[in-house]
Amino acid sequence: MFRLGIAVALTSMLLLSACGGGGSGGGSSSASSGSGGSANASAQGKTVFTTNCKGCHTLSDAGATGSVGPNLDELQPDKATVVRQVENGGGQMPAFKGKLSDAQINAVATYVSSVAGKS
Repeated sequence: MFRLGIAVALTSMLLLSACGGGGSGGGSSSASSGSGGSANASAQGKTVFTTNCKGCHTLSDAGATGSVGPNLDELQPDKATVVRQVENGGGQMPAFKGKLSDAQINAVATYVSSVAGKS
């Protein structure tokens, strides 16, 4: 059972490591600090995703059909996994720490983990 858990974790990390910034922007979306709550965070996360991630990933909610990185609808990563991958990158995926603000990374991680596999 322990080996299966390690295998699943490693597979997930490898799949997420293929992400890239193939979107049309360079990660310059600004974080808003309004009081829109989770709806605002979801909208911001979707914007960050479509600007930076959709060129490589598939995610139905964002209309993304990229095939370089993993299909996030199939993978359904949790928020902590998305944060780790976005910050550190790996494989073909560049690290976005320093390119995206902490608020943008949190927003995209919340968005992806809440919509992946739901559409």
